[in-house]
Amino acid sequence: MVSQQLELESTLQEIQLYDFHLESTCLAKEAALIFETNAVLPGIIVMEHGELLGIISRRRFLECMSRPYGLEIFLKRPLKVLYSFVHTEPLIFAGDTLIVTAARCALQREPEFLYEPIVVQLLPKVYQILNMQDLLIAQSKIHELTIQLLQKQTQSKIMQTEKLASLGRMIAGVAHEILNPVNFIFGNLGPLSDYSQSLLEILSAYDAELPQPSRKISELKESLDLDFIRRDLPQVIESMTVGTDQLMKIIRSFRSFSHMDENRLQEVNIHDCMESTLLILNSRLKMGIKVIKNYGQLPPVNGYSGQLSQVFMNLLSNAIDALMDKAERQTVNTEFPSDGSTIIKQADNWQPQIQISTEVRVTEPTNLSNSRWVAVRISDNGSGIPPELQQRIFETFFTTKPVGKGTGLGLAISHQIVTEKHQGQLNLRSQLGVGTEFEILLPLA
Repeated sequence: MVSQQLELESTLQEIQLYDFHLESTCLAKEAALIFETNAVLPGIIVMEHGELLGIISRRRFLECMSRPYGLEIFLKRPLKVLYSFVHTEPLIFAGDTLIVTAARCALQREPEFLYEPIVVQLLPKVYQILNMQDLLIAQSKIHELTIQLLQKQTQSKIMQTEKLASLGRMIAGVAHEILNPVNFIFGNLGPLSDYSQSLLEILSAYDAELPQPSRKISELKESLDLDFIRRDLPQVIESMTVGTDQLMKIIRSFRSFSHMDENRLQEVNIHDCMESTLLILNSRLKMGIKVIKNYGQLPPVNGYSGQLSQVFMNLLSNAIDALMDKAERQTVNTEFPSDGSTIIKQADNWQPQIQISTEVRVTEPTNLSNSRWVAVRISDNGSGIPPELQQRIFETFFTTKPVGKGTGLGLAISHQIVTEKHQGQLNLRSQLGVGTEFEILLPLA
């Protein structure tokens, strides 16, 4: 009988095991009685002086008994005599062995031993028997669970991809709609500046030609504070120009980020992708996080700009989350300056920071990989990731964030984009109390 509650990492202890032992000095007829009484028993464990001697399977036992004079030869003799005829080296597994591992090893036996029972060691000198059929049934159930999980993961990835594609199309549409009026404003700021300058020149000419204006004009100049307007108007137009230019950059960043469903390779400027992503995350980076950029000279990379922007977005968002999580545990007080930003003061003068470094890396050429790579490192000085979690960090649905704050898909999708879409590498280095670094390696032609 196989438990219905098996999981992907279930062990042999979760399958029904048979506990029938006989000393090697017992007569074989005792084994015959046990097999007759227990119709599903796959075999008997033979012990000698408290140590495992081996097993006698039901099949081997019946083969010996069915031989000419088999009953007369074996039944009244010690079990050790029978064991010497059916002796095979038993396959022994620890009780905590994974079912899939045990099944794989058991199926690699010689065909004549394929269906022999397996010995499971639960404790020192504590052995039980596992029926090969039960092991195969358990493996089949785990195989079904694996297929279900893969289907679920595939469906979730498809849904996530579709959501991102829909989001990209929506962002592209919104950016396009915003771009039209912004272009209108940006295009008219130049003439507005020229016109205002011309009007100020005309006013200056009037002042020169009519140094003694009428009383009404003098009162109007004083009430409107014309001198202040003359000084402030160019600054107002300059501020509008700077703000509009910043808005244009944000819109271009959204349009670049919205190309997540692109399917055409193109030359990608890594620094432009990174700057666009940082611009989108600017509101979160204002929370007292310092960004240090160490950009090297990089050639263009063949890839998908929108997807690489998504990778940068996921890695930077995770870094921000890690820093904010550490800041919440260490915060002494928080200040809110008039510019709308937030300054976090820490007890130990810890300053949350993200460091972004890029370079071209040359490695020893091999038949399996490139020798030239673009390396992008994104590191933070947060709390770090425990070693036991680092091996699972790129697993689909694996997340250490609270419910509602993470789906476990961000790093998994990022790993897929880097390794499958761009034939690159996504590496992790982390140390508790020091921080975390993700390294992206993209091959150069």
